[in-house]
Amino acid sequence: MSTYQEEIADLARLREEKGASWEQINPESAARMRVQNRFKTGLDIARYTAAIMRQDMAEYDADPAAYTQSLGCWHGFIGQQKLISIKKHFGDTNKRYLYLSGWMIAALRSEFGPLPDQSMHEKTTVPGLIEELYTFLRQADARELGGLFREVDAARGAGDSVAEKALRNKIDNFQTHVVPIIADIDAGFGNAEATYLLAKKMIEAGACAIQIENQVSDEKQCGHQDGKVTVPHEDFLAKIRAVRYAFLELGVEDGVIVARTDSLGAGLTKQIAITLEPGDLGDQYNSFLDMEELSVEAMDHGDVIIKHHDQLMRPKRLPSNLYRFKPGTGEDRCVLDCITSLQEGADLLWIETEKPHIGQIAGMVNRIREVIPNAKLVYNNSPSFNWTLNFRQQVFDSWSAQGKDVSAYDRDALMQERYDASELAAEADARIRTFQSDASREAGIFHHLITLPTYHTAALSTDSLAKEYFGDEGMLGYVRGVQRKEIRQGIACVKHQNMAGSDLGDDHKEYFSGDAALKASGKDNTMNQFG
Repeated sequence: MSTYQEEIADLARLREEKGASWEQINPESAARMRVQNRFKTGLDIARYTAAIMRQDMAEYDADPAAYTQSLGCWHGFIGQQKLISIKKHFGDTNKRYLYLSGWMIAALRSEFGPLPDQSMHEKTTVPGLIEELYTFLRQADARELGGLFREVDAARGAGDSVAEKALRNKIDNFQTHVVPIIADIDAGFGNAEATYLLAKKMIEAGACAIQIENQVSDEKQCGHQDGKVTVPHEDFLAKIRAVRYAFLELGVEDGVIVARTDSLGAGLTKQIAITLEPGDLGDQYNSFLDMEELSVEAMDHGDVIIKHHDQLMRPKRLPSNLYRFKPGTGEDRCVLDCITSLQEGADLLWIETEKPHIGQIAGMVNRIREVIPNAKLVYNNSPSFNWTLNFRQQVFDSWSAQGKDVSAYDRDALMQERYDASELAAEADARIRTFQSDASREAGIFHHLITLPTYHTAALSTDSLAKEYFGDEGMLGYVRGVQRKEIRQGIACVKHQNMAGSDLGDDHKEYFSGDAALKASGKDNTMNQFG
């Protein structure tokens, strides 16, 4: 990557080559625009971020403390503010990603209005949101660099060459707000060809990591809803291969595929797998079916019968024409799903669980690692879990097993506020605080994400503002609850004109029109009240 000075020199040479017609083009202004727009296409972003993820995966393999994290974002502005905040608080964006949730697209971005997470939304909204997120992240780069350029001009005007050199060094070592996105393609929105076509659009928009699940596409349910229906392994593996082909066609050779299994909570399948010989993958899938042995004479009209290990077996079929799995087989099915996915080209696993329990996750991961030693997970720290109740009950059960007196607690009522100051609640909160580091160390979790956090924070903050502003607090509800906190916490968008691009526009006006530029950032701009 060229330095700032190298870009200026390159553009100065180009202007000289073009002759008199380019005399009004300022090489430094053009160099600034180049530096502010490091990524020219979504594929540039996908290749750059894929390399980051691959390096992070290797570092995690060497040290499980080096896990990664993300929050789900449903709008480009939300993703932008998240990365600006991360850079402000931690100095860099190392090992922090974005997550793109199909649930939030369905609930917030569909032209049909709010929808459940059942793949009913327009699939084009997925690459659309990826592109939007990266547009906002690139704008965050341009905004921050624009501030540095103005500081360079000020230092140069003051004749401070030492400060100017230090600022150029900052520009050359600038860390972009662009980070990897793990993007949810649901169950592929159709067959393998449909999956391939959508994956291409997602990669072209900038996605370096695509998460796909083993549910039936037209029966897809949220991972925390009932009624989930899985497909035979070969159907799912074809979609994994389709995503890989999409990455390879577009030249993103390090693209990451996250294979998600919903088998733990899925008790149904739509298809009986094709099997050619005992013990093959189809036979293993069918062995989990809830079946009963019967003779030809006992068959009913319309029965579906399969030969399984030299026996005639009738899978139990529901009126919906779906087949049931045997109860208690969920974990075994998850383990087989994960092993086969990794053996056939997936890079990371996602096991959707019904609760955040490290022991349960580790039990499955340890079995997977007997076959694939470096298997690792992306894990959904889901808002669908009642974290407070789950962890208080885990502490209750742990203490009970240790023989500790828990008679002061009602296990079924542990969510109640009366327990908030208790020793049990303090221990539960301590376990929640260290859940991610503990699970990464003990259960092979490489990436922790929260799928829907900004959905909930938007609702919570809006409720607080509405309660105060429309109540007795009036304008003080906004000033004390929002603006005063923004100012004191250094929230960038308190200068909302600047955040929306006003200063960037002024820079461009000056580049294009020189002294004739009509700029917005003069002394009468009210944003000057914020310093």
